[in-house]
Amino acid sequence: MSRNRAGGGGASNTGVANGFEIFELSHNGTKFVAEEVMRHETGPNVVMNCSVRNAQGRTYLCAGQESHCQLYRVNVRMVDAAEMRRGSFRAENGLVRRRRRTVSENDNISKTESTTVEKRISFEIRPCDSVQTDFGEDPLQRVVRISHNGKLMATGGIDGKVRLWGFPKMQLLHQLEGHTKELDDLDFSPCDSRLVSIAKDGLALVWDTSRSREPLLKITCEPPNGTKYLFRRCRFGANEERPKEPRMFTIANPVSRSGRARGLLQMWTGVCAGEEDGAGGVRSAAALGTAARGAVGAGRP
Repeated sequence: MSRNRAGGGGASNTGVANGFEIFELSHNGTKFVAEEVMRHETGPNVVMNCSVRNAQGRTYLCAGQESHCQLYRVNVRMVDAAEMRRGSFRAENGLVRRRRRTVSENDNISKTESTTVEKRISFEIRPCDSVQTDFGEDPLQRVVRISHNGKLMATGGIDGKVRLWGFPKMQLLHQLEGHTKELDDLDFSPCDSRLVSIAKDGLALVWDTSRSREPLLKITCEPPNGTKYLFRRCRFGANEERPKEPRMFTIANPVSRSGRARGLLQMWTGVCAGEEDGAGGVRSAAALGTAARGAVGAGRP
């Protein structure tokens, strides 16, 4: 299993290179271990967010770089032991692949003559299209998500608009307007028919991905103690009892850090049932076992 980490020093000359890294996750029998496989540098463009998806037999990576979304095609190949012994090398496209350090440099060279040839996975990153996804006064893409079927991409940024794109051609399909402040998070439902968005205006909005219209549901966080909360993250999850009705999870934190208010982990049901009246069952759970409730409201048809 591999995953990405993005970041850097921004456009200024801080000495920290902009780019993203790919790590291989494994278990050594005692604990999980993350080991860097490669790093791809992006020059002056700092990577603030990313999304990865295997679609149509290919692997794609979308990276938010300031106001734009850069699409990369990821080619995966295997590297043998001889190539690993040569150490780090630079490919034509500028990426750096690093030797796996699990192979001791003191190993006897004769071991390579064994009938078992050790191979490692290697990644080749190829830049493709780039599109502007945010048009605010100081434009910045804050979140990107690729759908499960690899046919849609959703982006959100400073201007508060959710944009749906055809993928991987990066063609704008719908511009969804419902938030008044910058976006924090997005996620597609397992069937990709719904998209949830969270922004700093305190709303979680559920959209129909097939058309451009007002949100199907408007969800607010209203704990019983009257403390003001803001949603921070959102994710869909499987419903083992009703596979066609996935659950939705949100994380909400108190606006004020004073007092004893705790962060909330909430579970919402009925989000993908298609009820135009918003009559979905709601269940919430707060961190550390405390209780809370949420409120669901339907958008106008």
